[in-house]
Amino acid sequence: MAEHLSVTADLLQLEQRLIASGAPFAVVTVIRAAPPTSTQVGAQALVEGDGTLHGWIGGGCARAIVIEAARAAMRSGLPRRVRISNELAAPDPDVDVHAMPCASNGALELFIQPTVPAPLVVVYGATPAAREACVLARRMGLRASLAAEGARHDANADVDVAGPLAPLLVLIATQGEGDEDALEAALRSPARAVLLIASRRKADRLRETMRMRGIGEARLAALQAPAGPAIHAHTPQEIALGAVAGLVALRHEFEECDAREGGAEAGASGEAVPPLPPCEIGMEATHAAGHYVNPVCGMSVEKATAKHVIDYAGQRVYFCCDCCKTEFERAPERYMAIAAGLHTHHSESEGS
Repeated sequence: MAEHLSVTADLLQLEQRLIASGAPFAVVTVIRAAPPTSTQVGAQALVEGDGTLHGWIGGGCARAIVIEAARAAMRSGLPRRVRISNELAAPDPDVDVHAMPCASNGALELFIQPTVPAPLVVVYGATPAAREACVLARRMGLRASLAAEGARHDANADVDVAGPLAPLLVLIATQGEGDEDALEAALRSPARAVLLIASRRKADRLRETMRMRGIGEARLAALQAPAGPAIHAHTPQEIALGAVAGLVALRHEFEECDAREGGAEAGASGEAVPPLPPCEIGMEATHAAGHYVNPVCGMSVEKATAKHVIDYAGQRVYFCCDCCKTEFERAPERYMAIAAGLHTHHSESEGS
């Protein structure tokens, strides 16, 4: 119990750090575990955007499937249920079903809740419209950051829009104070779109200035001016409102575009999560010194720490869990033949 609480506390601390850094992640919770399994209902894990898994939701048979499903959930921003089982059941459109690759043949059902940080928006300018736009953008669920007020924006020292927290969108609300430098800095950043509060005539003049400063046409295509829809704004508050409407519209356009691209990639492979060989590694498992390939599920087991061992026909066989050991005992000759094949495969690989 104390160990469970410690793991939960560690995951919560990691969640807070990822939220603070603006990194995506997904929390995976076991909601059903049919024996034989190495986990239990309520067990949790956290998957980072790069696929790193923290916590425990089952052995190698489930791990790779869960990681890919969690990353798919992060891409879509939507929660999902995943079932890993060979049981016969009626199709459920709300559940992603995958065959259990492990020979132990247990079953798992998991709920995956992604946390995807809101897009980061950097607002340039020391104007009332800039400050108002920053406030409104935050109310709309965007992570808005107001660039240093009164600072001269140096495109060669672009600290506001570069780095690990680079913005998705930039809003230029300088309105005559350092327009060129701020716009160049924004266009040299990785932001997907740059919105400029300016008239069309002024925007065209600034585009020519950007060309003279070496900004290419492909990057100039990211510039949108005027910023947002025409609402006949007059006051700083109204100008900010129109600009933030443009930010919100672009956010949703990008999300829909990314979702379509993600769906196309999934369709190309036939399913969102690709099928996996038994226990991820199967016949490609390495026989490093001090390790043994479990013939039941294909996992590499460290001999010195293995808890499940059988002596059979003069050979010592190592298992990752009691489930695999029990399965071996049902058909030892079959799995000994598999073990011999694994070791033969390894010997041939070493000789090549």
